[in-house]
Amino acid sequence: MEHLRDMQLDWLKCFVAVVDTGTLSSAATEVFRSQSAVSMQIKKLEDAMGHRLLDRSSRRLQLTPEGQTLLGYARRMLDLQAEAQQALHNQPLTGRVRLGVPDDYAQKYLTPVLRRFALRHSSVEIELNCEQSTALIPRVAQGDLDVALVSRDHARRGILLFHEPMVWVGSPQFELWRRDPLPIAVYEEASLARRGAMHALAQQGRRYKVVYNSSSLAGQIAAVESGLAVAALTQCSAPAHLQQLGIEHGLGPLAPMEVAAYRSRASRGNAAVDGLQQLLVQTLRQSSVIPSTSGLLSST
Repeated sequence: MEHLRDMQLDWLKCFVAVVDTGTLSSAATEVFRSQSAVSMQIKKLEDAMGHRLLDRSSRRLQLTPEGQTLLGYARRMLDLQAEAQQALHNQPLTGRVRLGVPDDYAQKYLTPVLRRFALRHSSVEIELNCEQSTALIPRVAQGDLDVALVSRDHARRGILLFHEPMVWVGSPQFELWRRDPLPIAVYEEASLARRGAMHALAQQGRRYKVVYNSSSLAGQIAAVESGLAVAALTQCSAPAHLQQLGIEHGLGPLAPMEVAAYRSRASRGNAAVDGLQQLLVQTLRQSSVIPSTSGLLSST
């Protein structure tokens, strides 16, 4: 152990940024460094630890077992640093944060975050916008929103927090799953949930017919409750009184949603947005997600 050097927090920041954003180039933007500088920081960390943390033998970066082990400690050390800074420089946050969230995630995931944030930073005004991820993502990209909790459409979109399961639901008063073609309710055309549902049915060779289109969660649930259709919903938004359908009903599994915190470039340096994003990540990131989603990382 004598040959090991102390870890520098800057090295850990770069390491965690690469894992969270999925690429060296995206990590560089996150930590305000060049891509080559991020690569050098990772190399210094590996030298200090005496282990390779990222396998660069193929086109895609892959976390090594030692990298997976270090990741949890790195997160804890960076979180502790942030807590110490806040404790010693406890200047009240002020201003406004324009926050976006889909209806699916608002109650279960956002409510506890906002409750904690309001207790700590009561002088910050939160402007909440509830829309589908397909509408929120371009608004964040354009700087119209500061940060949003979204179902991300590709691996470089924001900081991955967790996977949200998707489930088929139907009304227990009807047996629509027996019908051929299967009547389904879907979201707007660009929706990941819509694409995932149609892809799953196509993979099964299951015939279906779109009988209801709506961009709102309430509309999807109404279509199911009325016996008009079955629908693919996020598990957190599926009402308990609806029946979850599976293999025994002739409906195969659906791919989960990758839920991420996506922040605008225009909000960089905004302390209020920094505080809310940090709390979002600390509260909602699930450690069980990391091994299954961060094994492969793009090197570009």
